Amino acid sequence: MRHIFFILFLSFFTFQGNSQGKLEKAEKGLSQNNNYYSSSPNSRTSSNSSYGDNSLWGGLTMVFIEIGLYATYYGLIESPTEQKHPASKAFITKYPYHSSNRGNYAYNWDGDTNLSRITVTNRFIVENSELYGNHLNADFRFLKRISIEADYLQLWENNTFFGDNSLATFTFLAKYHRVRTEKFNAYWGMGATYIGGDVDELGFTYGIGAEYFFANPMSLELNYNQTLINTRSSDKLNALLNYHVNRFKVNGGYEYLRIGGVGFSTFSVGVGISL
Repeated sequence: MRHIFFILFLSFFTFQGNSQGKLEKAEKGLSQNNNYYSSSPNSRTSSNSSYGDNSLWGGLTMVFIEIGLYATYYGLIESPTEQKHPASKAFITKYPYHSSNRGNYAYNWDGDTNLSRITVTNRFIVENSELYGNHLNADFRFLKRISIEADYLQLWENNTFFGDNSLATFTFLAKYHRVRTEKFNAYWGMGATYIGGDVDELGFTYGIGAEYFFANPMSLELNYNQTLINTRSSDKLNALLNYHVNRFKVNGGYEYLRIGGVGFSTFSVGVGISL
């Protein structure tokens, strides 16, 4: 009996020392200003005064700078070759598969197209019986290539031993739709994310994503964004299969979240509407 009591006593204190839920660990991982990335000493740059006196080096430097700027612009915005393609002037559709096999964009202005569109989606996500959440997203497309996205993610954890906890994130992205064909579109974006709870921090966010309309009424969607807070990052990745029915869509898929070094592998199901 004394041996059993000793084992239970030791297990109790071991359990107490590790009594943290996943959301609590994630919050602490972001709120603590840890040295997550190893720091390296600042290297001293050698004197380049000789370059200033050499017009040849100065000219070559300007050439390489211009090449870099042009390459960046063409990569992020549009190349001269792409300007000749119908996708360069593609219009926003009223909603995918409106009256044809076109997705989010159409090459010609007709009954399928509109000047702008708002798409609202709500998804329920779950990792297990103790950790689940809700993902609400609104995306406003306008000016053919631009959209503004507002995203709200709320997580809850109800743990018998660790207690209840919750965590909310609010993301705002300005997105540029780089590729705009009738079957495939892709974007990049920048913005900010606020993470509530014990973190209570605002961080810079960038994101990329794409959607492929492979067969009426289906499409595959992939989105990823990363937020930098306190030398740590908050990552969101979702892979969704969409089923479009008129203005509505039903979707399901996989969502991976990494907050403060803690990973969450969740499955999601939801509905959306285009307005």
